[in-house]
Amino acid sequence: MYLVDDNLLAQYAPKQTPWGFDHLGYIVYKRTYARPIYDDHGEIIRTEEWPETIQRVINGAQQIGAKLTQAEAERLFDHMFNLRGLPGGRMLWRMGGPVAHGGPYGDDMNNCWFTTIESTKDFAWIFERLMLGGGVGFSITTPETLGTVRQGTVIQHNVSDADYIVPDKREGWAECLLRALDTYLGNEDHPHTVTYSTQLIRPAGAPIKTFGGTASGPAILNEGITKICAVLDTAVGRHLTSVEALDICNIIGSIVVAGNVRRSAQIALGKPTDTEYLSAKRWDLGTIPAYRAMSNNTVIANRGEVESLNGEFWDGYLGNGEPYGLFNLETSQRYGRMGEERQDDTVAGTNPCSEISLANKESCNLAEMILPNIRSLDEMIDVSKLLYKVQKAVAALPYIDRESTRITHQNMRLGLGVTGITQALDKLDWLSPTYEALRHFDAEWSAEQGYPQSVRLTTVKPSGTLSLLAGVTPGVHPGFARYHIRRVRMSAHDPLLDYCAQRGYTIEWVRGFDGMVDERTKVVEFPCAFPTDTMLAHDVTAIDQLPFSAACKPTGRTTQCL
Repeated sequence: MYLVDDNLLAQYAPKQTPWGFDHLGYIVYKRTYARPIYDDHGEIIRTEEWPETIQRVINGAQQIGAKLTQAEAERLFDHMFNLRGLPGGRMLWRMGGPVAHGGPYGDDMNNCWFTTIESTKDFAWIFERLMLGGGVGFSITTPETLGTVRQGTVIQHNVSDADYIVPDKREGWAECLLRALDTYLGNEDHPHTVTYSTQLIRPAGAPIKTFGGTASGPAILNEGITKICAVLDTAVGRHLTSVEALDICNIIGSIVVAGNVRRSAQIALGKPTDTEYLSAKRWDLGTIPAYRAMSNNTVIANRGEVESLNGEFWDGYLGNGEPYGLFNLETSQRYGRMGEERQDDTVAGTNPCSEISLANKESCNLAEMILPNIRSLDEMIDVSKLLYKVQKAVAALPYIDRESTRITHQNMRLGLGVTGITQALDKLDWLSPTYEALRHFDAEWSAEQGYPQSVRLTTVKPSGTLSLLAGVTPGVHPGFARYHIRRVRMSAHDPLLDYCAQRGYTIEWVRGFDGMVDERTKVVEFPCAFPTDTMLAHDVTAIDQLPFSAACKPTGRTTQCL
């Protein structure tokens, strides 16, 4: 028997969810998380409403072993309905939905991943994780481990006797990519020439029932493989450079994002001394391929290395191209949330938004508390424990990749975040007691269930879509401006576009960095306003903002750590 039945939904029918920014919160929910409901003939009749989504998610959590009591399930329903706390976005979409790839697996319920690029299989791994809806961080610091590039030949040939006939599923696309890469980077057991057929791939615009959205058709796969082969052709007889490895990852991202609304989030980690890498996003030069927009680029620089960074690193901050980030690997391995030493030598990199430090092949298991909507410290602790149970159940699931299963079960790494912080400065005193209560609960619950304790429990995430649902400032950031325009991408076939047009919102086609129109995706403009007491970016300096990441409390112009 499920914990959330239709009787509970009926109790909430007359109640109103406090959606943010007028229509925006509701529209973003409908676009992103409301699953389709089908009739007996497999035709879509409508999409979920919010109480139905919550019902699916909580009952889905029950199915995978979250072990919520009836009272806990009802409290979690109320917290979610009133936007006090929410599981991660991937959980909102996938949990309790149709099971794919023989699952349930934890892969498609996690937001982000990280891997080091050491073999052709790692590129295919990235491709598959992006197609599962997760962002991927990757390290390109050692491209020489891929070996010397030989001359390969890859031919798209739609005949029944092609070497590989790509099946119409995620694994088939990843396998096709792997076979193409192995013609150039494989060992002697791999052929130098491969033909593949895309005749089984569904046409562009066809619905994808399990993961949502619409199919891009085979053309984008063919185009992407052609581009990747062109990169490899220029490297025959030598090792790939870091930028060539970056380009392969970025082209993979462009394949995934085409024809759908899911942003293919990536972050690349490179060396601070790699001049070519530091110039990879010099858009001002006019010679950079548009697909490099698929990743944020960052360098690994530990304490003491920043002062010796190449001049090319700072060019982006001077307006020449795009600024690069800094990732301190040593600090990420050493410290926990409270600044306490909590050594974690498995950490090798980070996810695309850099709020989670991750091991190779590890995932980013997120949930979020919306601080302005939480009414007391006791309620905040309750929200944190209920979301924790859902997160821990996801961490305990098997994963498609054996190494991902091993490292996830070893670390049980979770990332419970808080958003709307700069709209709730009077509640900052609740953060540390909540963390301490959660750390204590993790010890008890893990021992009771036979899990390892989590190496990390919390995060300071930039927050995006979930904050839009509630209309709060994202994560620890102040509001950009009291009055601002929020632009939301939607599939060109999304019926929500008619809803937006009827309300007078501006709608236009997406344009790439190269000025080309993307006829698969449109952008809707929403006028938004924060409350008058919201902290705004122009009222605080960058230095003033830093303490919020450490959960410090402002005291006038200075800060006092809790």
